[in-house]
Amino acid sequence: MGGTSTLIKQDSDKIRVFSLGGVGEIGKNMYVVEVDNDLIVVDAGLMFPDDDMLGIDVVIPDISYLLENEDRVRGIFLTHGHEDHIGALPYILQKISVPIYGTKLTLGIVKAKLSENGLEKSADLRLIDNNSKLIVGTTTVTFFRTNHSIPDSVGVCIETKQGSIVHTGDFKFDQNPVDGVIAEIGKMASIGEKGVLCLLSDSTNAERPGVSISESVVGQGIADVFYQSSGRIIVATFASNVHRIQQIFNVSKAMDRKVVVSGRSMVKIVSIATELGYLHIDKDILIKEEDINKYDDSKVTILTTGSQGEPMSALTRMAKGAHKQIAIKPSDTIIISATPIPGNEKSVTKVVDLLYRTGAEVVFGEKNVHTTGHGCQEELKLMLNLMKPKYFIPIHGEFKMQYAHRSLAKSCGVKNDNIFLIDKGEVVEFFNGEGKPSGKVTSGNVLIDGIGVGDVGNIVLRDRRLLSNDGILVVVVTLNKENNGIISGPDIISRGFVYVRESEKLLDEANKLVAETLAKCMDENVNEWSSLKSNVRDVLSRYLYEKTRRRPMILPIIMEV
Repeated sequence: MGGTSTLIKQDSDKIRVFSLGGVGEIGKNMYVVEVDNDLIVVDAGLMFPDDDMLGIDVVIPDISYLLENEDRVRGIFLTHGHEDHIGALPYILQKISVPIYGTKLTLGIVKAKLSENGLEKSADLRLIDNNSKLIVGTTTVTFFRTNHSIPDSVGVCIETKQGSIVHTGDFKFDQNPVDGVIAEIGKMASIGEKGVLCLLSDSTNAERPGVSISESVVGQGIADVFYQSSGRIIVATFASNVHRIQQIFNVSKAMDRKVVVSGRSMVKIVSIATELGYLHIDKDILIKEEDINKYDDSKVTILTTGSQGEPMSALTRMAKGAHKQIAIKPSDTIIISATPIPGNEKSVTKVVDLLYRTGAEVVFGEKNVHTTGHGCQEELKLMLNLMKPKYFIPIHGEFKMQYAHRSLAKSCGVKNDNIFLIDKGEVVEFFNGEGKPSGKVTSGNVLIDGIGVGDVGNIVLRDRRLLSNDGILVVVVTLNKENNGIISGPDIISRGFVYVRESEKLLDEANKLVAETLAKCMDENVNEWSSLKSNVRDVLSRYLYEKTRRRPMILPIIMEV
């Protein structure tokens, strides 16, 4: 048997492909391709928490599998510099030491992120570009340039004996990009000609027909609003959308307006992108927030963050009148040059509402001031036709988006049986050019709260939900073990359950019940702490539910002297 397997080995390699995040959800992108002994990771993103993840700041992928196989991890390859593709790196690099490969702007953003966490000196950052060809372990990795809403985006091509595994990254086909740098369609076609075993492609806009609008069209749309406005113009957009920021500087210069950059992440990206040569702005166009009143309103543009309604962002603080330097005036025009990320609709609507209340003109949700960074159906089909994959895995999107992408792949000639709709951790294995599902690896969410990584799990979240629903009741009582009597208490402290002054009768009755229960337990010689506590909890829980139809968390604290 040994002999045969060696023969197959020379002829073919064993490939496993799976996702640790980014399928069945928006964000937290992390994909793994295993070629024999080489483990290649693409992206390491974070996701913002759902509404029911109370108190959680961000969510990152569970990397248990990578930690177990650390000696085989050859590197993390970054497709571009968005949070949902690089945001988990500061947490991951505390646990695992591997090279990080990325393009110039991507690594510039990663460096700034790591320096905030004191990790930039120890991190092994390696610069690549769209023409790099690397041998990692025994596997060749090449890249191709794509268009996205941030410059320097690339797709990744992992070459194997069975054919290439291609990860598109986030992409669209912009025929008229702001920087004139178009996607490498020729290179994509030549990868397809050589033979693509499996394509992993961005599904974000798989439900949207047609073609995405070019970034240049948006520049014109924003310029039109500028020409019609006589007061200050406040533009909120994604800090990472360098092309959009460039267009705002361009039109401000043409209209002889000075620009104020507001919001920490916007200031940081403008500085990084200018330093690395991705933003071209005249230094004299920039003014400080505190100097804003020295200029006539018609000569000022304010570029800010907060297009997603984030509670602490500059735009939200302006809308609430809580910004130190900038208060919104009725003569202002506010352009929100972004659409809500799924899940943020509510907070965006709130901020837009607050902005309208200031009396200012708000330009939001109009097609000509924003475009998506992800290709729509016709662009996704173009990618499928260029790559001509034998197998296809739709990634980067909720399940309904992956499902819609499957239909597009079928219409482009990929066999239904060769399309895998995977969930996090589900492995697709390829051997001798044939692919099949093959078990699962550990995957899931690691929740980050403050500086705690993963110390909040389902049980803590469940407790937080209970506390947020019905509050807490603490019962304090001191017992004398010798004569089985109550020395002090029971005292009941209530938080978030009922207003104490108006519920004295209820709490007195609860007090009596606790005293009776403890006395009864003592009589029956039940003096184990755990039994006493559970008896108190059961009796109180029943009584309070009967009287109030609420189930507060009940914490009995029993002390003895």
